[in-house]
Amino acid sequence: MVEEFNPSTPIYLQLAHRIFRQIIRNELNPGDKLPSVRDMAVQSGVNPNTVQRTYRELEGMEIVETRRGQGTFVSENETVLNNMREHLKEEHISQFVRDMKEMGYTVNEMLDGLKQYVEKQSKDGDDRD
Repeated sequence: MVEEFNPSTPIYLQLAHRIFRQIIRNELNPGDKLPSVRDMAVQSGVNPNTVQRTYRELEGMEIVETRRGQGTFVSENETVLNNMREHLKEEHISQFVRDMKEMGYTVNEMLDGLKQYVEKQSKDGDDRD
């Protein structure tokens, strides 16, 4: 399955972000083995060097670890993974607030709108807790 990429962001960062999301959604768990560089390149439709760069970036952030001769694995360091999860949450909230402010909404209007949205989702049975 060849993936679609945004031309304005480096592909290796987009791949890293996708792996972050898989970890947050528990599609990848601490200790899980990632596909080999070659397999990930084929799955994503990118050059193996791009995947290697993605894995190096993730390793530098301590989100994955490479074990010589075994492959690349999701970190088992819960602190690192929790920090990553919090960072992504903050990033999305920050973007939401910036977008809403650009449209002229006040903080109270944002909070009221968010509360109404969550309550409606709970009533409609789309509560993902």
